[in-house]
Amino acid sequence: MTRLVLIRVLLLGVLWAVGGCGRLPGKPAPGPEVPRPESVLDPVVLYGANCAGCHGADGTHGPAMALADPLYLAIADDSTLRSTIAKGRPGTAMSAFSQTEGGILTDEQIDSIVRGLRDRWGNTGRMAGVTTPPYHATAPGDAQQGEKVYATFCTPCHGSDTRGGPRAGSVTDPSYLSLFSDQGLRTIVITGRPDFGAPNWRGNLPDQPMSDQDISDVVAWLSSQRPASSREPATASSF
Repeated sequence: MTRLVLIRVLLLGVLWAVGGCGRLPGKPAPGPEVPRPESVLDPVVLYGANCAGCHGADGTHGPAMALADPLYLAIADDSTLRSTIAKGRPGTAMSAFSQTEGGILTDEQIDSIVRGLRDRWGNTGRMAGVTTPPYHATAPGDAQQGEKVYATFCTPCHGSDTRGGPRAGSVTDPSYLSLFSDQGLRTIVITGRPDFGAPNWRGNLPDQPMSDQDISDVVAWLSSQRPASSREPATASSF
């Protein structure tokens, strides 16, 4: 074999080996690459992966409060939504999702979820002309007065003790109250649970909506029914 022929054989061998690398056993077939988790910005995808398990696939009928509720989205501003998603609600089942708080979502992804909530469920026009109670309490509640408010507005459904009432379960059971922050209680009193037929602050009694002070008072009384170990300290953050 001449030198020139040997060189040609070696070159062909190299070319064959390089070409064969594309057909190595176990190499993935051509197709779309899996995106990096932090690159996902579709609000529907983000909601389904991070929120639907508690708040429901369509924003309703989950173990946590309904997010597909124009009333809730009317009282909770964007800052509140971002803070709740990012930092969670300490002492409750709502965990923190921000990477800076040990979660998995970037700030950009949290902003995308907030925009998605507004776009999907907040722009219905149902709250036009409705004056809602403020999301946060404007004055301290009076627990003693709150017991009277509870008897007036809440006992027809929830009953007067921890056994529940004729139309709904107990909301004074210590185990139940341990799951909610004071702000969580206030939010539920205002919004109700429309997906389960629970009325909002205007629907407990015919033509007799609860006042802002009524809401603060009943939350103060409910908070006082928690086990002492679960009560919020005076400096607790309220999301």
